[in-house]
Amino acid sequence: MIRVVLDNLNTHKAASLCEAFPPEQARAIAKKLEFHYTPKHGSWLNIAEIELAVLSNMCLSQRIADEDSLRREVDANVRERNAKAVPVKWKFSTQDARRKLARMYPCVST
Repeated sequence: MIRVVLDNLNTHKAASLCEAFPPEQARAIAKKLEFHYTPKHGSWLNIAEIELAVLSNMCLSQRIADEDSLRREVDANVRERNAKAVPVKWKFSTQDARRKLARMYPCVST
């Protein structure tokens, strides 16, 4: 099983495979995938996106000759990030969230 983590963009569905592959092949691929979606309107919470950006900036910004070298670079980066255990520092405070996302909070009449 391949777990795929992605946002809620309307094209990010198993049905999209049918546009790229013949039906039987699309079905075979879809059976191997398990989709996990990030929260709607929550991309600013997406820690995976932050980690991928760090990976891209630290080791994928250069040309990598082959797959083995790529694996070594990525593995080294992951080990280093895990060893440092750097916490995510949110730039979006609760107060900012309440102000920016006010329309998403339910209105309660008293």
